[in-house]
Amino acid sequence: MNGLLTDFYELTMAAGYYEAGKHAEKATFELFLRRLPPNRNFVLAAGLEQAVDYLLNLRFSAAEIAWLRGLPQLARAGAGFWKALGELRFTGDLFAVTEGTPVFAGEPVLTVRAPLMEAQIAETFLLATIGFQSMVATKAARMVEAAGSRSVIEFGTRRAHSPQAGVLAGRAGYIGGCIGTSNTETGFRFGVPVFGTSAHSWVQAFRSERESFQRLQSLLDSSTVYLVDSYDTIEGTRKAAALGPPLWGVRLDSGNLFELAPAVRRVLDEAGLRDAKIMASGDLNEYKILELVAAGLPLDAFGVGTELATSADAPSLGAVYKLVELESQGEKRYTAKFSEDKQTMPGAKQVFRYADHDVIGCSWECPGCPPGAAVSDALLRPVILGGALVEPLGNAHTARDRGRRRITALPAACRSLYAEPPYRVEYSPSLLALADETRKNVVRVG
Repeated sequence: MNGLLTDFYELTMAAGYYEAGKHAEKATFELFLRRLPPNRNFVLAAGLEQAVDYLLNLRFSAAEIAWLRGLPQLARAGAGFWKALGELRFTGDLFAVTEGTPVFAGEPVLTVRAPLMEAQIAETFLLATIGFQSMVATKAARMVEAAGSRSVIEFGTRRAHSPQAGVLAGRAGYIGGCIGTSNTETGFRFGVPVFGTSAHSWVQAFRSERESFQRLQSLLDSSTVYLVDSYDTIEGTRKAAALGPPLWGVRLDSGNLFELAPAVRRVLDEAGLRDAKIMASGDLNEYKILELVAAGLPLDAFGVGTELATSADAPSLGAVYKLVELESQGEKRYTAKFSEDKQTMPGAKQVFRYADHDVIGCSWECPGCPPGAAVSDALLRPVILGGALVEPLGNAHTARDRGRRRITALPAACRSLYAEPPYRVEYSPSLLALADETRKNVVRVG
């Protein structure tokens, strides 16, 4: 039961729609980004799996309805509304951009077409899951870009805004290109590879650093990663190296990496452990990673926590969910906002991707728009039709692979860690004409 995972005003509007006789009108809503966050030249779409699960399981329990009926704001809602709420299931359609697809400002990521009450109640959850996971996936993609051939691992659950957010951050980070996560629940639920080293408390729990390393190696064998900076980093590395193989390598969590990384590499190499790897962690972000890589330091992997799981420099996406069409008794009415700085475009849309630009057109337009252009990719695909899943969704692995391919295909400026001139996104002539006609209709009726 997940009906109450919504803002209360969605439910008061649902009651109002029912009382006005509008609840069954066929509504089309679109979820999109008004603008890209600072220094982002694209956003990587993620969260579709959770959006689909929510819609397919949307319902209200008897206990939830009983609680809602006791709220003063809904005291005037009639018995018909409560019956409809108890029977509510998602019976509509969902069109969506596949996870791991780069998107740009103004482009629909999801399109929901369903009876007005169903589509309205879904707004809050869809915005939350798509916004959060896309935010983290984008942050991960930036770190992976900065790391180049080196690996990035998501370490952020303990700094996430809740344990539940940490689970989805691990999933989103993997879609963004991380090789895995420290979150065990993420590994269990989504098949994401899990990684772990040890904490300083492990070293401190033993009388000697050497004993702590021996015990770790006896348990983890070739997966052993020694945390060598509890006391003296170089001396800790010598003790770890003296134990010889098997091991994965060592982790540096503090200190001046520009000095320590080469020194640690020398200790490992002199001990004949040339295959042993060095992982860096501790307050890293994409800019610090870029600086470390540019310096040519002998680092093989980065464990990133707070900055990744919270997308610290851009902690929200500003996604919106807007009504674009409403159909009643066979008559379709197009809707849009024309308020300053928050204008929207009317009508259900499709996004056509070409080699160097995107075109946002009406949903009924053909991929050849504009004439003479190369064949495009229509990004929005049917996912749910008539309340039923069209075909099984891909998993986090397929989304990750798709993300790497599609990010690599973007122009170099899009992959920059700094703000660049925006990727070209145009409206089709048909969509512009529809917007003009919709504005005129609003003026006439208003």
